[in-house]
Amino acid sequence: MVDVVIIGAGTAGLSAAIYTVRAGKSALVLEASSYGGQIINTPDIENYPGIAHISGFDFATGLYNQAKDLGADIKFEKVTGIINAGDIKKVTTSQNEYECKAVILATGAKNRPLGLSNEKTLVGKGVSYCATCDGMFYRNKVVAVNGGGNTALEDAQFLSNYCEKVYVIHRRDQFRADQKEVERLKAKDNVEFVLDSTITKLNEDAAGLVSIEVTNKTTGDTRTIEVSGLFVAIGQAPDNTAFENVAELDEKGYIKAGEDLKTGTEGIFTAGDCRTKTVRQLTTAASDGAVAALAACGYIDAM
Repeated sequence: MVDVVIIGAGTAGLSAAIYTVRAGKSALVLEASSYGGQIINTPDIENYPGIAHISGFDFATGLYNQAKDLGADIKFEKVTGIINAGDIKKVTTSQNEYECKAVILATGAKNRPLGLSNEKTLVGKGVSYCATCDGMFYRNKVVAVNGGGNTALEDAQFLSNYCEKVYVIHRRDQFRADQKEVERLKAKDNVEFVLDSTITKLNEDAAGLVSIEVTNKTTGDTRTIEVSGLFVAIGQAPDNTAFENVAELDEKGYIKAGEDLKTGTEGIFTAGDCRTKTVRQLTTAASDGAVAALAACGYIDAM
């Protein structure tokens, strides 16, 4: 039996693992895909205190290696459910079942799709959710980025270095992103802003995406923009349905928890972007991981 099972190997989950093992408890981290979470695809992190510049990959790899070196066990298995048996929790995966004394849910959030009918079939054929992963495939081509937050503008900045032209499409007339990012992008000659507009249709041929139809929300006018690639960066959505029996979810699917990171079920805690909170940043994810780990260790000590 392990002391704490941590579900998710993003910033919150790995931070929780570090604090758990440093508190003298055993930690098992279960991750469905790859470590790092969303941050691993960020080309340059500039807002983490004490680190002026670092790539998301290097940051995530540093967390992963630190947790491993301290003694955390990290397995890549998809968690399918949790059975709460009082003092003992049973965490089931696609391959195994693990018993533990406490659980930390740190599943993060996944990329939010546009919701257009042929979007899913065009993934890998012109539609992408990761500019740093797929951007090089569109060198010297025309692309569009959809979104108005820091991720969208960072993606556009990255793509503008390789692509012939980048359209930035946002449903509002103001950006949520840092003003510094907006000004940096405005200085680019090959970037065009299409504001107060939404993408209403993806046009394709046998090879994949050929153009997008964009409708202005104020005028109702629709224009067709020929693009080879579309990078969707309109935020994330949680995937916590497997834990509904042990954690209450809000209307958007986020785990309800206060600053003590308790879920309402004894011995089950949460951390990071998967929970209800007003600010979802790298620093708050790391902070959540530390708080949840210490709360879980305190719960075990009091058993």
